[in-house]
Amino acid sequence: MGVRGEIFSTRIILPNRTYFFNVKENRMGDLYLNIVESKNRETGGFDRQSVILFADDLQHFLKGFDESLKVMEKAVREKKYANPAKRDNVKRDGEKRKGHDHGHDGGKRDGKKRVVVKDRKE
Repeated sequence: MGVRGEIFSTRIILPNRTYFFNVKENRMGDLYLNIVESKNRETGGFDRQSVILFADDLQHFLKGFDESLKVMEKAVREKKYANPAKRDNVKRDGEKRKGHDHGHDGGKRDGKKRVVVKDRKE
């Protein structure tokens, strides 16, 4: 057993914050996961937030986490396709994509506007 009951530790470094995942054992022998977020303060030093999850509670936590993740993924997919004009492969009438001049009527037929979207697999 390591320092202060630490069994395992890893970190994820991102541009504006770092996450630490520490598996520890308390004095009673209970295992827990300590998740720490550390952000640089503009005035110097760090702001740290910590969440502690005991081994007995991890399955419940993961169930909630998984449900939340699915909702977020669905929202991102729907947002991505809800406004096709924001996608790279979309041409609204009267606009030209960079480097492309297709020379057609701008998508107008019978006075109606048309959005051309090419299906792209990602």
